[in-house]
Amino acid sequence: MQGKVEICGVNTSKLPVLKNDETRALLERARQGDSNARDRLIGGNLRLVLSVIQKFTNRGENVDDLFQVGCIGLIKAIDNFDINQGVRFSTYGVPMIAGEIRRYLRDNSALRVSRSMRDTAYRALQAREKLTAETGRNPTPEEIANAIGVKREEVVFALDAITDPVSLSEPVYADSGESASVMDQISDTNESPDSWLERLALTDAISALGEREKRILALRYYDGKTQMEVAREIHISQAQVSRLEKNAIAQIKRSIIAQ
Repeated sequence: MQGKVEICGVNTSKLPVLKNDETRALLERARQGDSNARDRLIGGNLRLVLSVIQKFTNRGENVDDLFQVGCIGLIKAIDNFDINQGVRFSTYGVPMIAGEIRRYLRDNSALRVSRSMRDTAYRALQAREKLTAETGRNPTPEEIANAIGVKREEVVFALDAITDPVSLSEPVYADSGESASVMDQISDTNESPDSWLERLALTDAISALGEREKRILALRYYDGKTQMEVAREIHISQAQVSRLEKNAIAQIKRSIIAQ
């Protein structure tokens, strides 16, 4: 069938759509313990999950996984929604679904963040959502810090720590078929992207050396000292300096070639 897209075995082209009055009626029945109404709410709002996961599909995550996590957020939204608040369910459900997906992505990120900082970030995010709903604007870091009882710096560091990394090749602007990437925005006009990447590779290779080898290379190539001067400074023979220097350079070359 044209337009058919399956996610987790679900044909998204056949997903039902609930009207506002239908949603409200089902929410009231679900509050009274009607499991059938709850199931209909879940099925009738799966398109809401699909619309939210579109914002996260460019991060290399499996779409089925994101859909399942989004459904967890949808279920939480259904179970916690207060029908007396006078807002549309989608207004409440979208942040809940997105929040569940963000938590999943953060917890499964290649960048490891300490539990205490992650907990602070989660509390800050909850406080930010609450303050935004109360004031109708984005709260300042100071307001968030006061709400959860921590210092402003802790809020800033925690939220920054859980921010998703951005690919240097990710497009940030497109016009007339041409796009600009993150690297285009931060690149130095005096050097090419290739030389910039080579410098990164060289930095990584040097960081893998031992402290003595790093010091020898720094004295030789940054301070311009002779092998004999280096030998006197670090109290080894000139022959040892020569051998360590050659081994360090060879190790750097192997590391760069391997990349």
